[in-house]
Amino acid sequence: MKKILLLPLGLFVCLCTMAQNQPTQPAKSSAKANKKAKENSKARLHEEDEIIFNKHSAFGIKLATDGYGISFEKGKYKTPRKTTLLQFEFNEKKHPKEEKQSIGVDAFGQLNQAIYGKVNNFYQFKIGMGQQYLIGGKGNKNGVAVTAIGAGGISAGLMKPYYLDVVDATTRQTVSVPSKDFYMDSTGVYENVVLGSSGPFKGWGKMKFAPGLHAKAALRFDYAKFNPTIAAIEAGVNAEYYFTGVEQMLLVTEKKFFFNAYLTILFGRRK
Repeated sequence: MKKILLLPLGLFVCLCTMAQNQPTQPAKSSAKANKKAKENSKARLHEEDEIIFNKHSAFGIKLATDGYGISFEKGKYKTPRKTTLLQFEFNEKKHPKEEKQSIGVDAFGQLNQAIYGKVNNFYQFKIGMGQQYLIGGKGNKNGVAVTAIGAGGISAGLMKPYYLDVVDATTRQTVSVPSKDFYMDSTGVYENVVLGSSGPFKGWGKMKFAPGLHAKAALRFDYAKFNPTIAAIEAGVNAEYYFTGVEQMLLVTEKKFFFNAYLTILFGRRK
């Protein structure tokens, strides 16, 4: 009789022990859910291009509605989306009334050209600080990252006299003179003949300085295939104010405020 009673009791104890050792289904489901969430989070960061870099550098070629230039930029990443920028630019600003005219051919077969009425070449060297904010990362390796940029700083305006090759009325020799001196000549020192411009290297020692400020706002579209590489197009607007009037053309009012739109192609690296 005792053996008959002990047999079902033993079976009951074994069943209880097996039930305790078997993992519960909710625990398994929870572990799978956590793993899936981590994988989704990593995939989202990769898709949004949320990859942390320390810095970047980029060179740019700029075309504006009133000129052209080159630029260099250093960036320091504060967060994956915010970057502090230090920018340097060198540009030449053209006046809307500038018109290059062909005058003739010299003894070497080269075409002589000059811009009538031009007084100064106007260059700007700029140093600026700004912020770049990532609006949207790349959806894939063939996508485009879009960033918004705001920057401003100081501008050193440089007015280089525009020189012309003309004929001296006394010696009959060709001489290079500032175009303003030639146009304002009332004593007959020069013959009324322009042979052409004196070229870009004449007049650097006679430059005048015009200090100023500048600010810009832009959108940048980075289409580089790999994240460490920068290959981008930046489109924006730029405003400049100079404390000294800038004279570019004869008999045209000097300007202090300039506004333009621009497009820059940038190439660089992230680290």
